Amino acid sequence: MSLLNPVNKSFCLHTLCESNYYKLVRLIPDLRRIGESAIARPAGKPTLHFRLIDKTPYTLTLELTHCFGDRMDAFVEPAVRIRAYLDAETAEVLADHNRPHIEHAFRQTERAGEIMDYKWTLNYFLEKWLNHCLQLGYRFELGSSQTPAII
Repeated sequence: MSLLNPVNKSFCLHTLCESNYYKLVRLIPDLRRIGESAIARPAGKPTLHFRLIDKTPYTLTLELTHCFGDRMDAFVEPAVRIRAYLDAETAEVLADHNRPHIEHAFRQTERAGEIMDYKWTLNYFLEKWLNHCLQLGYRFELGSSQTPAII
């Protein structure tokens, strides 16, 4: 995947997080009311699992991941942990299956530019993945809540 590297990364990151929030709402129309877990399963596509990790009046922390298989040892990827800011209508990635949690990245570097690059990479990936999920017809409905067998 090619990487876009904007000059004003701070402004663009904010815009990207806003865009990701609206894509997340298209994927999960009842984001504020959805249960603790849900599965989206368009015909012929791998299941997409939603898991609510934390909920406060103004934020939701959730995980989205594809499951490639039906057993407990199935391939589960990308396992993206996202924080949605309901009042600001932004969504940012906290971690994914390949990279450490954003808090660990902050401890590893003291350079603001490197932190911004790290956050940009995570959220740019989320944008591309949400686009992919939406184009394939994934969508979570309130009635799709169920306990996932794999996550």
